[in-house]
Amino acid sequence: MRGIRAVAAALALWSAAAAAEFEVVALGVRGGLEEGNLSSYLIRNGDNSRYLALDAGTLLPGIAQALAKGSFPQVTPEKAAPLTPQGYVLRELIGAYFLSHGHLDHLAGLLLAAPDDSRKPIYTTTDTANTLRTHYFNWKSWPNFSDSGNGTRLGTYRINTPPLGQRVTLGDTGLSGVILPLSHDNSASSMLLVTRGEEAFAYFGDTGSDANEKSKHLRAAWQLLAPLVQAHRLKGILIETSYANDQPTDRLYGHLTPALLLSELENLAALSGGEGALRGLPVLISHIKPSLQAGRDAPAEIRQQLEAGNRPGVNFIFMQQGDRITL
Repeated sequence: MRGIRAVAAALALWSAAAAAEFEVVALGVRGGLEEGNLSSYLIRNGDNSRYLALDAGTLLPGIAQALAKGSFPQVTPEKAAPLTPQGYVLRELIGAYFLSHGHLDHLAGLLLAAPDDSRKPIYTTTDTANTLRTHYFNWKSWPNFSDSGNGTRLGTYRINTPPLGQRVTLGDTGLSGVILPLSHDNSASSMLLVTRGEEAFAYFGDTGSDANEKSKHLRAAWQLLAPLVQAHRLKGILIETSYANDQPTDRLYGHLTPALLLSELENLAALSGGEGALRGLPVLISHIKPSLQAGRDAPAEIRQQLEAGNRPGVNFIFMQQGDRITL
């Protein structure tokens, strides 16, 4: 399998004339089973020291892996003092959080880190904000580290629910974003279009296909992204592929397979100019669910199925925990 360095040529193919605009660090890449490796990514632009966290299923274990891999070269024990390097990244380098939805595999790391985190904003949908207040920050499941809800409000996190489709400044990260809804087993999830200047990056929380979910949410997302694709302003997409193609439809639980993702990418290509419109576009694959079946390597199987059916010609990237790439 190609290492993370081997994607550089393909990235250059998509945007040969532009300097890298976004840095992405993977804190957690799996969609279940591995408690210390659940959905969470950091993104920043090169002109700002602060990262936006894209979901927070895993934080501190992922930060430790990223430090071990050298993915935070700006962090040294001397610079971090009096904090540990892990603590410095958590408290000083993560400037804001985007939470795509309220499932534990996307926010457990934030809950566990909250007692030691610094004050910062959370951006999310109204549905997810209500889940946080009602089911987590309620002094029964967990103390209320937010600025709203019941009981004493410790105020570590300021929960923001910008209107869907409206651009919002994302804390002090130097990034802005637009949230759109997604359908996830007939429940609410969301995506965030991260922007900095003219450049953009699309992060998708858990989502099923429009056909299976009887939804038009992904089509609306593709319509938003298509002009950016045509202008080569979309630096990449990060999207889930949870199960291999043999997963029964009634057991997808609002997730994608390689076949379903490829079909959706064909829809984006059609809106973006047709055949060849997506060639070289970086598509980072997230949320692969490991298998408990003996002898089955789910990540390898999903990768093979994606690459075998890659008619749009996108550049599939499979980050591992702790990896860093620039786009």
